[in-house]
Amino acid sequence: MNTAEFIQIRKFIVKLGIMLHKYGTPAFRLEAYLTELATYLGVRASFIATPTALTFVIWSDRREDEYNHSVRVQPGDYDMNALSRTDELATRLLSGEVGLEEADHQLDVINKMPSPYGKILTGLGFCGATGAFAMLMGASWQEILWTGLIGLIVYFLVLWSQISKRVTLMLEPAASLIAGLVACAISFYVDHGINIPLVVLSSVIILVPGLALTMGLAELSSRNLVSGTARIMDAVMQLFKLYFGAFLGISIGFGLFGPNESQVAYSLPEWTRWFAIFMLCLALVVIFRTRVKHIPWALLSGFIAYGATVWSSAYLEQGLSTFVGAFALGIYANLFTRIAHAPASLVSMQGLIVLVPGSKTYIGLNSFVSGQDFVQAEHIGQETFLIFMSLIAGLIFANVVMPTKKAL
Repeated sequence: MNTAEFIQIRKFIVKLGIMLHKYGTPAFRLEAYLTELATYLGVRASFIATPTALTFVIWSDRREDEYNHSVRVQPGDYDMNALSRTDELATRLLSGEVGLEEADHQLDVINKMPSPYGKILTGLGFCGATGAFAMLMGASWQEILWTGLIGLIVYFLVLWSQISKRVTLMLEPAASLIAGLVACAISFYVDHGINIPLVVLSSVIILVPGLALTMGLAELSSRNLVSGTARIMDAVMQLFKLYFGAFLGISIGFGLFGPNESQVAYSLPEWTRWFAIFMLCLALVVIFRTRVKHIPWALLSGFIAYGATVWSSAYLEQGLSTFVGAFALGIYANLFTRIAHAPASLVSMQGLIVLVPGSKTYIGLNSFVSGQDFVQAEHIGQETFLIFMSLIAGLIFANVVMPTKKAL
């Protein structure tokens, strides 16, 4: 390998690593994937990935060709469309279908691709996801409607944050504060007796970092201590900002419009929970930018995770039933990699969102601060911890029973 070829390879590896990090790839998967790629390309490499930094050390058999590169990055957002296309491009490169120069150009094309669903469908996805979550939490039809409308307001703030650094820094507290104010105004002027804290939580559920907490624990379990700790602390701070914004918004709302006494909503039929799972997964398809050919797989993952959890809950405690749901999801996702030759995360995200107890973490924080529960929840702290542990254990056991064929 001459020096010019080595330079071309290491430039491609660095660009690929930065892009995969941008698309939300966990540290342990990113490092493993880049190591496999470097081996195939005939170089040796070592990588360190954290939520805010990437370090590349690449060298050839001739030790004089050695390259060190560190870059500051921001925590990535989930983009299943770009992740899928990037993985396909890497596969084509390794099979010899494209050369390094063409692959490098295609990475730039993928990086500039907009969402395949556009802003209108993404806004509807926010409405659908927040309303579906409210339905799962036992909200009334009116509360589900208001939740969806406030979720649309949150989406406008997300769009604003993409063009304003100041809004980006205050997105979580600003979104929950506005949600609290709007919910109080709706309760005073339009629909008396709605469960304001429940509506606020449901309307900002997309911003609740339950998935980030789970990924952080998964990184810790894989001995990626720095990345896992950083991700968990970042998620905890996001949760604090969300709760403070909601607490402040509701307090100001009560001061402006007067206190609210929520009325107990009538229980919705059992079939609405399954409909809510469908709506939630369909909305997440748009939010996560899942490619059309992967949509059926992604929708099915949510039903498998929820169905296995519900079935096992008849025999096990709720926390342990999550282990069964995570185990079934892990088997299904790894089976997907064997059939579709694509990363498991393309379809597992929907199922993980159904399982992760992000909302329970928020409810537990509210109970700790205010001493009040806006939904019926006993021993919420212990239950949340057990669910997190069961979720990680289920995914680990699934990887042992049916190992994935891809590092991503």
